[in-house]
Amino acid sequence: MGYYLNPEDILDLYERETGKPYFIDKTEMLLELIPLVEQRGSYISVTRPRRFGKSIAAAMIGAYFCKGVDSTHVFSCLKIAKEKGYTAHLNRHNVIYIDFSKDVSHCDSYSQYIGTIERRLRRDLRKAYPDVDIDENDSMGAILRTISLENRNEKFILIFDEWDYVFHRDYFTTADRGRFTAFLGDLTKGRAYVEMAYMTGVLPIKKFSASDTMNHFYEYNMANSIRFSEYFGFTNEEVDELFQRYLEQTPSPAVSREDLSEWYDGYHVERKESIYNPNSVVLALIENRIGGYWAKAGEYDELKDYVLDDTDGVRDAVMLLVAGEPIRIAMDEYATTASVLESRDEILSVMTVYGYLNYFDGHVRIPNAELRLEFDKIVRTAPRFNGSIL
Repeated sequence: MGYYLNPEDILDLYERETGKPYFIDKTEMLLELIPLVEQRGSYISVTRPRRFGKSIAAAMIGAYFCKGVDSTHVFSCLKIAKEKGYTAHLNRHNVIYIDFSKDVSHCDSYSQYIGTIERRLRRDLRKAYPDVDIDENDSMGAILRTISLENRNEKFILIFDEWDYVFHRDYFTTADRGRFTAFLGDLTKGRAYVEMAYMTGVLPIKKFSASDTMNHFYEYNMANSIRFSEYFGFTNEEVDELFQRYLEQTPSPAVSREDLSEWYDGYHVERKESIYNPNSVVLALIENRIGGYWAKAGEYDELKDYVLDDTDGVRDAVMLLVAGEPIRIAMDEYATTASVLESRDEILSVMTVYGYLNYFDGHVRIPNAELRLEFDKIVRTAPRFNGSIL
């Protein structure tokens, strides 16, 4: 048990979530992952906007598979326990779980950042495999391969949360980001020790023109991927369940079921029902008040600036969106990795990746009242708009 290798606190992290009053059981996702682990060599990347349950899912996966804990008391009360043989993989696997955004706030350079992560993982591996001669000059992928070869083909499940952290910090250069994806590729690509690699973040994996280091991951996003869609965000049935709990435990309910639909629904996935923003639903029920709860990240101001500057006529598009008109675009989710956005469709695509717009059937729309509130603020800020469409 270590910092990244079979960490004990992964169970505490997930168990804390299960004890919350508006927890929704998503453990049926494990039924889709278990066969992938058994097949070995599966590479999964789930990308969703912030606050859509990505980290909770990653913690659930780690708590279920990790051999560093005993999570029977947690999972025996959840949906997965109803499945025959669910204990066959319960706490039976080596798990390397890294949240790339945690415990690195002291770092102000890429070398310090990646050095901190590698140092912690090396320490874990030395402690767990004291008989293996770990060469300090070897890459992490080479070290794990050596451990696997010297320990009867030892296998690992790799879980990477917030994989795209380096893309959201100004002090990381383009070259740093390339080195980071090379680091991830070295850990995962063509490695026989990988039972499954599961990665999650906001941004899609950039397919660098000069590199194929990450092309072994299969991406599941909200715009065009059906699989796993019901496990990120809340479905109608789940919001019904939460609303009933809310009515039972709130002395003077001030939120209606219709309010929740109007304000937080509207994220469509390919050929599936729409999904609710889970963070906002939960906060509205806890606070007993409808409103805008989705905490804005740094990219909000950047995107707002593109609208206010009217890059490629994007302000007219925003006017139509606020008026309730869908807009057809050529979706370009990889525009999120561009340093400068130059076209209307790039800007709207990035807004979609970050969750400010919803993409469905070739069009983008403002998904709900919560986001319409934010776009209204932009409209009121821009002198040319003058609030004329409100």
